[in-house]
Amino acid sequence: MNRRHCATAAITLVCALALLTSTGQAVAAPVPEPSPSPAASAGGPPLSTADLEKVRDQIDTLYRKAGAATDAYNLAEEQTKKQSGEIVKLARAIVEGQARIAALKDQAGAQAREQYRNGGLPPGAQLALSNDPKLFLDGLNKVRQSQQASTSLLADLTQTQQDLETYTQDASANWEKLETTRVKQAKAKKKINAQIKAAEKLEAQLEEKERDRLRQLERDAADKAQTAWLSSGAVKDVGGEASAGGAAAVAFATAQIGKPYVWGAEGPGSYDCSGLTSQAWLAAKRPIPRTSQEQWRLLPRIDIRDMRPGDLIIYHADASHVGMYVGDGTIVHSPRPGRNVTLAGAGSMKILGVVRPDQ
Repeated sequence: MNRRHCATAAITLVCALALLTSTGQAVAAPVPEPSPSPAASAGGPPLSTADLEKVRDQIDTLYRKAGAATDAYNLAEEQTKKQSGEIVKLARAIVEGQARIAALKDQAGAQAREQYRNGGLPPGAQLALSNDPKLFLDGLNKVRQSQQASTSLLADLTQTQQDLETYTQDASANWEKLETTRVKQAKAKKKINAQIKAAEKLEAQLEEKERDRLRQLERDAADKAQTAWLSSGAVKDVGGEASAGGAAAVAFATAQIGKPYVWGAEGPGSYDCSGLTSQAWLAAKRPIPRTSQEQWRLLPRIDIRDMRPGDLIIYHADASHVGMYVGDGTIVHSPRPGRNVTLAGAGSMKILGVVRPDQ
């Protein structure tokens, strides 16, 4: 690969790096907005409890879907950061490689000019033609050294050129991955906004008294699920003590109580569910995956009866929600948009399983 090609590649990458800080997102196809339930229309007669339950189920489903999309968004964001970092490293390697090739070519040119001045012979070759035995032997040694240096220089130049070609190819591949990830991120963002907007629209169509009844239905449903979970004996023998890291994570998470849920947020003023748990364990000097789905996939799983404060409880079949166990059958979590970080019954949602960050 010639120098012009390398320079073009480096300039392209430098321009690309400027785009990495851009706040613009790739355009994604609009996500159809879910239609609100007819029963939720304002201005009509008060909704029956059964109708209000249907509205609650719809809102809950929409927020759960938004939670799953938030995980996809957060994962894409992490991948974007990683790929951007790789491109920066490769761009630096390309610039360094170009500088090294230039230096090696200058060195090779100096050797060629020296041989030209000596009639095409390296300096030691002239001594090797001498009739003086000592000068002859010294000349042979210098010829060998010159040959070795030339061979080493040529090998170094060839290897550097091959490395530069590899860096350029890797940078192109990482840029393509980055663009693909940014498109996924934009699509996830569209989906999140659509689900949250639909849920907020459903709730906004209710009368104030009906919204109060809706919140009470949420609490009743959570209490009913928690009571059934406790009655099952699921936590009968649970009594493990928190590790030092677990205690630090719990202290951090509970200190965030009252801060609002914001999708994609990881503090310090707001959190989504996995933003809270990942930052809590980061505060305990134990970095863990950013999303609830990755936490479920990558962290060691334990039985519920073995859990201790600091462990993470993963919820729903798609692992779209996570809370931190704090003891006594309770979790601290960031529930959903419109709600704040709070304590809740660990069994108030469908449990998928438990993972331990410091296993």
